[in-house]
Amino acid sequence: MIGNVLITGGAAGLGRATATAVVKAGGRPLVIDLVPADNGADHVVADVGDREQVELAVHELAARAGGLDGVVTAAGIDRCGPLDQVPAEEWERVVRVNLLGTVSVVRAALPYLDGGRVVTVASTLGLRAVGDATAYCAAKAGVVGFTRALAAETAGRIGVTLLVPGGMRTGFFDGRDEKYRPGPGAGLNQPEDVAAAVVFALGQPPGCEVRELVMCPGTETSWP
Repeated sequence: MIGNVLITGGAAGLGRATATAVVKAGGRPLVIDLVPADNGADHVVADVGDREQVELAVHELAARAGGLDGVVTAAGIDRCGPLDQVPAEEWERVVRVNLLGTVSVVRAALPYLDGGRVVTVASTLGLRAVGDATAYCAAKAGVVGFTRALAAETAGRIGVTLLVPGGMRTGFFDGRDEKYRPGPGAGLNQPEDVAAAVVFALGQPPGCEVRELVMCPGTETSWP
């Protein structure tokens, strides 16, 4: 039983797939997203890039559910393009949502998580960088460092897993210039398969830690 699991970005993509997997595993998903969850999950509409909104949302959902057993930080955005051509505000928002949003959610959830688990969502591009993705690579590399430090800081108190996914068949690539989209023959994972790995990490017994998980297509160009 994995209990009450707070999921950012839980209305779409990997977050939505994780919410569904949590239900199948006997748990209760609690969703924070910019739009309402349409799968029946308890949710609060909030901007993960806004710390005050995040803190209020976490406290509200934890109060409704009577506590938290897990957190999954699946919310993420990107803004592709050369550094000197991406507006500064858009570049910085990628960092606010992907990195600072992850930190804000975990910080707010910690008081409810004694003995619980956190799964942060980084990216293969947090470990192997590419051009025209400086904001995303910087933010996800920050998630990697933050998660490893969090695991050291909370060892023996909560479980911490760093998830490093490759490309998935979600709406993440919608609206991009064609050159920033996966080609028609690109190998992409189904989000449901990656969500199964998230639930695996959440379901480990106390004292057994899945510290890091790389989940990518066999033909992933950014790994290894």
